[in-house]
Amino acid sequence: MERLQKVLAEAGIASRRKSEELITSGRVQVNDQVVTTLGVKVDPAADVIKVDGKPISGQSKVYLLLHKPKGVITSASDPGGRKVVTDFLHGVKERVFPVGRLDYDTEGLLLLTNDGELANMLTHPKYHVPRTYHATVEGVPHGSVLDKLRSGIKLEDGMTAPAEVEYLDVDTEKKQSVLSITIHEGRNRQVRRMLEAVHFPIIRLKRVKYGPIELSGLARGKFRHLKSDEVAMLRESALSTQNIQKSE
Repeated sequence: MERLQKVLAEAGIASRRKSEELITSGRVQVNDQVVTTLGVKVDPAADVIKVDGKPISGQSKVYLLLHKPKGVITSASDPGGRKVVTDFLHGVKERVFPVGRLDYDTEGLLLLTNDGELANMLTHPKYHVPRTYHATVEGVPHGSVLDKLRSGIKLEDGMTAPAEVEYLDVDTEKKQSVLSITIHEGRNRQVRRMLEAVHFPIIRLKRVKYGPIELSGLARGKFRHLKSDEVAMLRESALSTQNIQKSE
């Protein structure tokens, strides 16, 4: 017997958290009975589970890496008809959803999957999976500014965790710098807000790494399937960062 929200997530219906919302909103039935209570356990092999009246079915797990272009919404659909990340997944029959988000003006590495369990591990705050960005900013931040970013920045939603920050390039003519920033949280627009807080606004932001997975070699707007060892590395990355936090 397994918790209903876990079964929904593993069937690729939604992430664990979104599956809980489906349950509490009355959209899930077990053996033709509406279930709205979290924690209900079911037998996925014997019970008939439906979402919005449609039976769920086991799907093969799909793990994708997309080079998201700027000006694209991180969503499976948009009521306004704007371009979304799933528009680039030509030939992918399974229903997948983004792991976390990249905002409209940010490009780079985006993972998509129908494995709700892994998606939850990669995005839940307790796992602290690192994400690395390359940020082109106005001006050249001094070492003291980088030290502030490394120590943590006070934002409206609290102090950020320490970040790893390094110079990648400095263009003295354009008065711009490129920084590599690795964070271990998934707050909304976090990197942009951190750099705005130290008065170095971002001109261009690109995510280049998520856990052990790197973007290199993939053209903008293209995607590829992750290899089985890459999926295993992602899972191990989440578990190892959680264990580190427990030991601290």
